[in-house]
Amino acid sequence: MVNDQMVNKHRVLLGMSGGIDSTVSAMLLLEQGYEVVGVTFRTYDSIKESCLAKEKGCCTIDSIMEAKHNAERMGFEHHIVDFRETFRRCVIQNFIDEYMAGRTPNPCVLCNSTIKWGEMLHLADEMGCDYIATGHYARIAERDGHLFLRTAADTRKDQTYFLWRLTEEQLKRTIFPLGDYTKDQVREIARAHGYEKLATKRESQEICFIPDDDYRAFLRANVPDYEERVRPGEYVDAQGKVLGTHQGFVNYTIGQRKGLGIALGHPAYITHIDPATNRITLGTNDDMYATELHFIPTAKRSYSETVLQRSGLTAKIRYRSVAVPIKEINESRVLFATPVWGITPGQSVVLYSDDLVVGGGIIV
Repeated sequence: MVNDQMVNKHRVLLGMSGGIDSTVSAMLLLEQGYEVVGVTFRTYDSIKESCLAKEKGCCTIDSIMEAKHNAERMGFEHHIVDFRETFRRCVIQNFIDEYMAGRTPNPCVLCNSTIKWGEMLHLADEMGCDYIATGHYARIAERDGHLFLRTAADTRKDQTYFLWRLTEEQLKRTIFPLGDYTKDQVREIARAHGYEKLATKRESQEICFIPDDDYRAFLRANVPDYEERVRPGEYVDAQGKVLGTHQGFVNYTIGQRKGLGIALGHPAYITHIDPATNRITLGTNDDMYATELHFIPTAKRSYSETVLQRSGLTAKIRYRSVAVPIKEINESRVLFATPVWGITPGQSVVLYSDDLVVGGGIIV
């Protein structure tokens, strides 16, 4: 039996990076009978050899052309759209501003909501596409008349942490072809379609616009008054006692242990960064644990009041962390049932009810 939705709404705009995930997404969509239109965003260019050697999916012209080649090989149209100015203004500038304010941002969260969904949906309308699709490992589920982001079948690759800002309206027009697949299965699909090189291509965990994974050098090159604003300052303990000298607050992050340039006779961790005073507080591993955080939530959703009253909520404070049970929650504060390590301002706290994403915010 043919699905009526497939007959009437079957044109999909697929975001393609040239990597295995978006390429296999195209294969799956085509097999399911969708008419696929590929699009690759030109967001940031780098000609550094380190970037080229790693074949990173977001930062090289080679990757853009590979996406185009893969689309042509599978027989569907492909577009390259220049979003460098928008990306610089929305994502890169936020990254710079957050670090210069002593916080540690997560640019992927912002990019997904503003670029990969915000701009992509506008393009979908212009191109007559009913849906958009990406190679993210995530799913969508309907509960109580609402659509929720749902964790992927492959919990090792689940990317809902980076997608928590997507609205219900955006989810209504989104397809995640890889949501029910493991990474190993995706590689096998690529091999079965003759994409052996793609199946063995190395993945990178770096930020796409920082090819050397050196955000300090990036800030130094992109902040006009960097030398004036980033100067040596004091390391202090929790009581304010001066312990030594650091090389400028933007060179450090919460939880950092290595590269501090100070010997205290015991392992020291950064527990707090104060850009106003240029002071960095050091403590022990035990000092890294806390049970409470405050956050700035997204715009309220229609079901948010119900969500806050649910029992059994959990939260993640970073991508690779384990979701921790919540004891109490309101619209700006989370109290955990057990202490969590390394709560970091600028990062996201993402709220889960079982395998559904029910909210989130930016930690302050």
